[in-house]
Amino acid sequence: MTPASTTVQALPIEVAGGVDTHADTHTAAVVDTAGRKLGHQQFEATAAGYRQLLAWLRSFGTLLVVGIEGTGVYGAGLARHLAAEGVALLEVDRPDRKTRRFAGKSDPLDAEAAARTALTGVRTGIPKDRSGAVEALRNLRVARRSAIDQRADCQRQIKSLIVTAPEALRAQLRGLSITRLIATCAALRPDAARVGEPEQAAKTALRALARRHQALSEEIGELDDLIAPLVTEINPQLLACTGVGADVAGQLLVTAGQNADRLHSEPAFAMLCGVAPIPASSGKTNRHRLNRGGDRQANAALYRVVLCRMRWDPRTRAYVERRTKEGLSKKDIIRCLKRMIARELYYLLRPAQRPENLAHAA
Repeated sequence: MTPASTTVQALPIEVAGGVDTHADTHTAAVVDTAGRKLGHQQFEATAAGYRQLLAWLRSFGTLLVVGIEGTGVYGAGLARHLAAEGVALLEVDRPDRKTRRFAGKSDPLDAEAAARTALTGVRTGIPKDRSGAVEALRNLRVARRSAIDQRADCQRQIKSLIVTAPEALRAQLRGLSITRLIATCAALRPDAARVGEPEQAAKTALRALARRHQALSEEIGELDDLIAPLVTEINPQLLACTGVGADVAGQLLVTAGQNADRLHSEPAFAMLCGVAPIPASSGKTNRHRLNRGGDRQANAALYRVVLCRMRWDPRTRAYVERRTKEGLSKKDIIRCLKRMIARELYYLLRPAQRPENLAHAA
């Protein structure tokens, strides 16, 4: 008699993917749950390349998660495609310098590191959803910020030219307010036939810069007229908060993202905004240091809220007075206020996480 034959059915292998993104190509790598590398391959950064990349990842087994470097830049298109296909995504940081020093640097190595990081979940985050109104708001704010920076450059260049201008022109423009200075420079009438003379060349340059300044101011106004209603539509409760205008609210909404539920706690939001103090203790020393990381634009937005409340909000003014008597410096008080305001605004960005809502759900 022969022994009965038995059939052993292989269990499906579970894998994690990692992608190192670039402008024209993406390099993907696959590791199994034990951390063994199964392969790597390069794909075009196009819609067809995204489909090929996903099919290649799934060819190794059950795809658990994909870690992507730069989901807000070169990896934005790939992240949108994978999210639409229902793939679990994580945004990973680039490898630290020590790891790169010992392991080397290449696209396959970076993709493999991204896959291992996604598998362990260390130093990862949920990518922003870039398919809603907050993404539209971010695009408008990019254009507005660029216009503001260019307008400031024009203003600085105008003042620099006035300093070195011939005395007659310099005496005419010195001491004017910014509004009058721009209007006066825009109305200058240089003689094009004498442009080789320093005074006429200075008038020509000042008029060009002033008119550019006026055009940029008009552009900023048009963008503000679009941004304010959009912010109100997205989160009107945020605008109702003391010291929070359309600019501050817009920045905080962009920082949190369309899927604000990716912020799992208010300390995480404070860390994202760079207002959470960093432990710097050792032995018997117990202290914290200033957080210089996070989104610096969000940090600046919170700073503007603090300045507004320190001047107009009675509760904040009473807090500043009390903490000053306790010996804190103005800088330390501002840091404390930014941390408390971040806590308050977090629950406006994520209403479902308000303490009263959590207690009701419990």
